[in-house]
Amino acid sequence: MTEQSAATRPLRIAIVGAGPAGIYAADALMKSDADVSIDLYERMPAPFGLIRYGVAPDHPRIKGIITALHKVLDKDQVRLLGNIDYGTDINLDDLRQFYDAVIFSTGANADRALAIPGIDLDGSYGAADFVSWYDGHPDVPRSWPLDAEKVAVLGVGNVALDVARVLAKTGDELLPTEIPPNVYEGLKNNKALEVHVFGRRGPAQAKFTPLELRELDHSPTIEVIVNPEDIDYDEGSEAARRNSKQVDMVANTLEQWAIRDHGDRPHKLFLHFFESPSEILGEDGKVVGLKTERTQLDGTGNVKGTGNFTDWDIQAVYRAVGYLSQNVTQLPFDDQAGTVPNEAGRVIADDTAEGDARFMPATYVTGWIKRGPVGLIGHTKGDANETIACLLDDAKAFAPASKPELDAVTEFLEGKGIPFTTWAGWYRLDAHERALGEPEGRERVKVVEREDMLRASEPNKA
Repeated sequence: MTEQSAATRPLRIAIVGAGPAGIYAADALMKSDADVSIDLYERMPAPFGLIRYGVAPDHPRIKGIITALHKVLDKDQVRLLGNIDYGTDINLDDLRQFYDAVIFSTGANADRALAIPGIDLDGSYGAADFVSWYDGHPDVPRSWPLDAEKVAVLGVGNVALDVARVLAKTGDELLPTEIPPNVYEGLKNNKALEVHVFGRRGPAQAKFTPLELRELDHSPTIEVIVNPEDIDYDEGSEAARRNSKQVDMVANTLEQWAIRDHGDRPHKLFLHFFESPSEILGEDGKVVGLKTERTQLDGTGNVKGTGNFTDWDIQAVYRAVGYLSQNVTQLPFDDQAGTVPNEAGRVIADDTAEGDARFMPATYVTGWIKRGPVGLIGHTKGDANETIACLLDDAKAFAPASKPELDAVTEFLEGKGIPFTTWAGWYRLDAHERALGEPEGRERVKVVEREDMLRASEPNKA
């Protein structure tokens, strides 16, 4: 297609990753004055990314975000192309043929490392792997070892709370949610009676959101316990409370829990502050304990070690110290930050890129692959708006796609024998999952196996 004809057709955009970040980017494009045609690529057979495979099943409030995302994907300007693994089924060179620009919104699905002795023992797990299991991700094992009676969770963010809450609840409490049968069977036989959450700093430095924290106390089987000695603030902590209503609300909730009498709920969930994990203790290759160093505030809201150590009787450890994005084929990558180097969403060319341009041509990032896995789901809207503004500013300089026709890319995928899923297919899978839940009075039962998802969504391709 010539440059002249490129000016008379919609701008063809590929977005790799159909989670919230990618869908928000599509929404920002469609809300601009530009005439656009968007294809959203997704590795899973179903869209929604973190909402489907990263949010705890007992959080239907957050899953309600899907309603808003649905409205975006219902638009005529956007198509979903699922069950396509970027880097294997299609790469950047391929995409350049079909699109004028490419946006990557591949998120973060790995666990950030924690460099302490014993981290590789049997019984030491990454939170992301556990979340993938209880959320029915098709690419993880179908069973999970839940034979520890005393469990530690390292970290004081919302993921740590999700992991701790799921470990402390009973399988029957979670049965009304969308958990698949294999997850229910695993949780029904969970032996955990005590869950200990450890943070190296104090209540004012916890990264919980107030609502997530308070939800811990809603379960009739979970007794939440906070040690009064862990309620401590320095000048930096007091400033954090004054400057953030959320920080103050979290601190207030923890204070109330610290002074109340303990009840008799069967599962105990301890929130420990000023305890820095220093070693996971093992015998015969298995976790048998956790060693922590007591810390104290230094006046700025940070902490320093006291040299006082405690050994905790623990048989399993889950680290929830942050997610990490994985490198993206044909893009530069900062292994330390876990992001693609960029400026306002424009991908910065590395030494192997052709030419001397500072930025890779017509290549952008948004979401966690852009800025790292921090913040709430809604924060990716701001990322998307910034990235899309840059893309539209650059659009006149794009080298036009040589095969921008809508059916060119689908013919390419069909020619490679890739059984890709569609937005219409999601509606069929959605109806199937809802039908599975109906006999039990549940909203849905999530389908786990990739082939079963494909059979339900695209029966002619299964």
